[in-house]
Amino acid sequence: MSKIDYLRISLIDRCNFRCLYCMPEGEELSYILKQNILTNHELINLLQFVFIPLGFTKFRLTGGEPLLRPGVIDLVRAIASLPETQDLAITTNGYHLPEMAQPLYDAGLRRLNISLDSLDGEKFDRIIGNRGRSNWARTWQGIQTAYEVGFNPLKLNVVVIPGINDSEVEDLASLTIDKSWHVRFIEFMPIGNLDLFNEKAWIPSEEIRRIIRERWGLKEGQVKGNGPADVFQIPGAKGTLGFISQMSECFCERCNRLRLSADGWLRPCLLNETGQIDLKTSLREGVSLSTLKEQVRELIAQKESINFKLRDSGTNSQDYSRTMSQIGG
Repeated sequence: MSKIDYLRISLIDRCNFRCLYCMPEGEELSYILKQNILTNHELINLLQFVFIPLGFTKFRLTGGEPLLRPGVIDLVRAIASLPETQDLAITTNGYHLPEMAQPLYDAGLRRLNISLDSLDGEKFDRIIGNRGRSNWARTWQGIQTAYEVGFNPLKLNVVVIPGINDSEVEDLASLTIDKSWHVRFIEFMPIGNLDLFNEKAWIPSEEIRRIIRERWGLKEGQVKGNGPADVFQIPGAKGTLGFISQMSECFCERCNRLRLSADGWLRPCLLNETGQIDLKTSLREGVSLSTLKEQVRELIAQKESINFKLRDSGTNSQDYSRTMSQIGG
């Protein structure tokens, strides 16, 4: 099993988009009350006295939409300034990057993952659940601004949904040719919107690679990152293509992460809540940071045995109680 040194931290469960693959369409969600979200001070204490002493040096801030969290710039600055921080990144939908990319960069952030599931405005709005003014142009501007500010690597996440955006694989892959952008194709998972998954199913990464290979060819590539993507490159391209194949090519044995939800639940796996720890409640009830550190150490020791495993019959996510936005995907 890989060394566990990567923590994904959900800052907020709210989002200004309602992406098809993330939230059940039309369903009312129950959001975490503000007072139940870990504060910046609590997060930094947990990093300094629990996670970093256990070997965690890589951190990713997620949501919901993390840029909606008040004080996110200050939090980025605080984490980036910790001497043990080797890598800090944010996953965002890009909507707020036109005005926030520069402040984030100035605070010490250097890596961004931005969701971009379509290059077609109407299709993009359908995927993000938009019912009013189109958001594609603003998201695209956010990507351009982040690139101009200097974020490197700049990664674009694409969840491929059959019959919705799979026809754009070549167009999205071509974004890597002239710019050092890194497009990551992600297999659609049965979590967040199980009804849509049951209707549309998913496309294996190898099928997506085949489409790209037949058009341009494909070779192995490299790009900085901490996740499970298998990285390739169109010959001569400036950027790379990543494939996250959690459905067709189980990578549990390579998983090096834990997940901390916005309300303080620490989980060993995206799709398995076994062994989860309520750090927020313990912290607020006065449990010592040294005790919490030992609890997390025990969870790390158990991680290999409770990692989610893909099985021939499909996934084991029916018992998972949260949508992707609530987990911090």
